[in-house]
Amino acid sequence: MDNDLFDATLLRSALERAASHGWRRVTVVDAARDAGLSLETARRRAPCKAMLLLTLGRLADEAALVEDESEGSVREKLFDMLMRRLDVFQQYREGVRSVLRALPMDPALAILLGGATLESMKWIANAAGMETSGLAGGLRLQALLGVWTMTLRAWDRDDSQDMGTTMAALDQALDRAARFTGLAPAAPQAPMPGAGYDAGTDPLVDLPLEPSA
Repeated sequence: MDNDLFDATLLRSALERAASHGWRRVTVVDAARDAGLSLETARRRAPCKAMLLLTLGRLADEAALVEDESEGSVREKLFDMLMRRLDVFQQYREGVRSVLRALPMDPALAILLGGATLESMKWIANAAGMETSGLAGGLRLQALLGVWTMTLRAWDRDDSQDMGTTMAALDQALDRAARFTGLAPAAPQAPMPGAGYDAGTDPLVDLPLEPSA
């Protein structure tokens, strides 16, 4: 088993355990044993369970940053990339929701994930062609982080299969950010939100382990 598959399998096992027992009760040892993985390799690949969540973020970013060669405005690209990122979270839905419930009681983890998420937003912003340099760029980046946070909260409450409520919340958050910071304003006669996004077609869906805040 290569490292990527090992990490993904360990992550899947940990988030499945989080869904049933709560994130605070998850250990890397238990996750590895549940999945039948080597404890020695698990210790090397994930010395602490926070590393598993960084793996989720990496998988979500890889899905978001897939080059689809499609044309579109910065706003449309941001919409599609953020939805592809959430599509990975959706694959681990109940486990990720358990992590979100645990964050208020774990400030160190919240700070770690906050920093990692900011880096993710920088990648997405730059990939979409958004200017992030200087003071104005920094404000746009913070606005994008706010868009992600608001959309993640909507996703947490959205029990629909097509994530329709989540997509609507993302569309509204982008509009709000555009009004106050100039972040990716909607182009005249732009396609309907989600026109370039097809829920359920994420390139990570068919990983053998089968996720992604």
